[in-house]
Amino acid sequence: MVMGNESREELGASGRRQLERLVELALAEDLGEKGDITSQAIFTPRDRDAARLIARDACTVSGLDAGREVCRQVDSSLTWLPLVEDGRQMPAGAEMARIEGATVSILKAERTVINFIAHLSGVATLTRRFVMLLEGLPARIAATRKTLPGLRLLEKQAVRDGGGESHRLGLYDAVLIKDNHIIAAGSVAAAVKAARDSLGADVDIEVEADTVSELEDAIRAGANTVLLDNMRPALVRECVQIAGGRVVIEASGGIDPGNVRAYAEAGADVISIGILTHSAPAIDISLEMEKLVL
Repeated sequence: MVMGNESREELGASGRRQLERLVELALAEDLGEKGDITSQAIFTPRDRDAARLIARDACTVSGLDAGREVCRQVDSSLTWLPLVEDGRQMPAGAEMARIEGATVSILKAERTVINFIAHLSGVATLTRRFVMLLEGLPARIAATRKTLPGLRLLEKQAVRDGGGESHRLGLYDAVLIKDNHIIAAGSVAAAVKAARDSLGADVDIEVEADTVSELEDAIRAGANTVLLDNMRPALVRECVQIAGGRVVIEASGGIDPGNVRAYAEAGADVISIGILTHSAPAIDISLEMEKLVL
C-alpha cells in the first residue's frame, strides 16, 4: 500500500497548481494590501542587488521549487539560480541558491522563500536521519498523513528527497481500514469484504491491528498489508513470524531515532513515522544581500 514511487513529474500539473496557490497565500499574508512598506520606502524599482541563500545547518535540501515560485510571483524578472538540487546533502555554511534583480523584490520574497525551504529541508533532513539509521536493513521509512494543512504534497516530496516514501497521499489513493472503520463495520472481515466488493478484487487493502489477534483476523480476511499500531519491537517480531510473509508488515506509532532500528531488526517491511512531517525542526537558513556587480 505504500505509495513510494511518485516523482515530481508524476505529481504534474495538479502539484504545480497547488504550489502556486500555496505561494500566493503565503505572500498575501506577508505583504497584505500595501506590500513591503519598509523596502518600498527605502529603495526605488531601479535599485538592483543580488542575494545568497545560505544553509546555516548541515541539511538535506528540499523546497527549491517553492523558492523559485515565490520569486516568480513576487517579480517575474527576478533571476533564481539554484546551486544544488533537492535531495542533496549540504554542509553548514554552504550556499543553496542566488537571487538577482530589483532590491525591493528580493526583500519582498526573502521571508517566504526561507519559510518554505527551511521547513521542507527540515523534513528531508529528519527523514534522511531515519533512513541512515536503517543502513544495511531492508525496511523502508514512510511518511503519514500527519502533515501541516495545505502542505502535504510539498512535505511528501521532502520526505522523498530525504530518501523516504510517501505512503498514501490522502484518503483517496489507498485503502487503510483503521479501528473506527472496524468498529463501525462490525469486524475486520466485514470491513475487508465491503471494501473488496466495492473496489474490486485487485485493490490492495491495509488493515490496522493493535493485537496479535487482530493481525490474525486481518490475514484471514485477505488483507495485503497489516499496520501494527503502537506495538513494541518484541511484539512486532512475533507478528512478523506469525505472518510468515503472507502480508506486508508496517510498524507505526511511538517510533523515534532511538528505537527505529529495533523495529527494522524485528522484521517490519515499512516503518511509518508521523514526526517526519508534523515535528521536523526547521533548518536555519539566511538570505544575505550583496551589491550586484554590473
